This record gives sequence, structure tokens and C-alpha cells, in this order.
Amino acid sequence: MKYLLIILTAFISLTTLNAQKHSGKYVSIALFNTQNARPFGKFAGLFNEVLHPGVEVGYGKNFSVRNNHEWFTELKLAYFYHRFVQHGVPLYLDFGYRYKVKNYFSVESSIGAGYMQSIPATAQLKLNSDGEYVKAKGIGRSQLTASFAIGLQHTLNPLASKPLSVFAAYQQRVQMPFVKSYVPLLPYNNFLLGISKPIGKTNRK
Repeated sequence: MKYLLIILTAFISLTTLNAQKHSGKYVSIALFNTQNARPFGKFAGLFNEVLHPGVEVGYGKNFSVRNNHEWFTELKLAYFYHRFVQHGVPLYLDFGYRYKVKNYFSVESSIGAGYMQSIPATAQLKLNSDGEYVKAKGIGRSQLTASFAIGLQHTLNPLASKPLSVFAAYQQRVQMPFVKSYVPLLPYNNFLLGISKPIGKTNRK
């Protein structure tokens, strides 16, 4: 619970920076596939191997905007299914930089950290006082997660007051501690494809 409070407090603090000067709020949703591999160890396999699907929603704010440069922060909630291993529910905070190559096209990178609930995808048993195996209770384990991503974004109608954008991102995620004794860090390679749209008042230059 303390990790959740830290994430939410940090997000509120960052999104209030320059609140009077830039509205810059937006929401996003993305579908993704994930594969367990070393950081940057898998890309083609995200498209031709076993599907481990996920969905992610986000709320973001551009808190510093200068010509073609934007700094942003995002609060994201995701769910993914790693077959035979776990259901993952990450809640994390992203901090990133976006560069507008053209009015309708931009590239970006971000780093993030937060909380993740790991729910086993198979039955978990434990030995009771009678020497019998019984189903373990609970809703999984609390984990920490960290991420790094690079992405592309295309704005469909940049002259609109609230233009819709499509984006793609290649993300590295690390879950910890997965199993302290022999797999303390569990890395994932993710490919995301989604849309984002501004919300609230929009201040255009």
C-alpha cells in the first residue's frame, strides 16, 4: 500500500507543475504483447511467438512545452497474462521526453517505476499442519516494477482542438523480486500499440 501512495503523491506533485501555463492533459489506451527475455533481447518474437496479451490505460500531462520539445509524466495501469506463470497488474509512474519532428509526428522516450500485483496463473499449494497439500489463499504477491520505453507517435489531425494520436512503443519492464532465491529480476520485452487524446481545456499557441 505504501508504494501506491508514493506513486500517487509523486504523480499529483508533477502534474501540478506549470498548471496555469499548460493544460496538456491526455488519456491513452494501448494493447500489447509481452515476452519474457533479457532487456532488448527480443523483438521479432513479440510478433511470431506465443501471445502473452495485455492492455494498458494511462492519464498523462505535458508539464513543460517548448516549441518542438515536451516533457511529460503519466500514470499507467496495465494488465497482462503470461501463460503458465502469472497475471500481472502494474500501476506505475512514467517520466518522459517527446520531440516533435513534424507537427504531426514525434518520437519519445520514458522511464518509469511503480507497484505490481503478481497473481499466479497456476494453482498454488502449501503444506498444512497435517502434512497435506492444500490450496494457498491470497491474491498474489506485491512486487516492484521498473520500465524504459522508446516510441513513435502520429497525430491524425494536428489542427483539431483535441486531435487523436496513434502510437507504438517498445518497452522493457523488470519485475522484482520475482523469486529471491534464483530469479530475483524477471525481465519483459513489450510492444504496445494504442491511441491517445487530449482532455480538458487546450491552450494552443
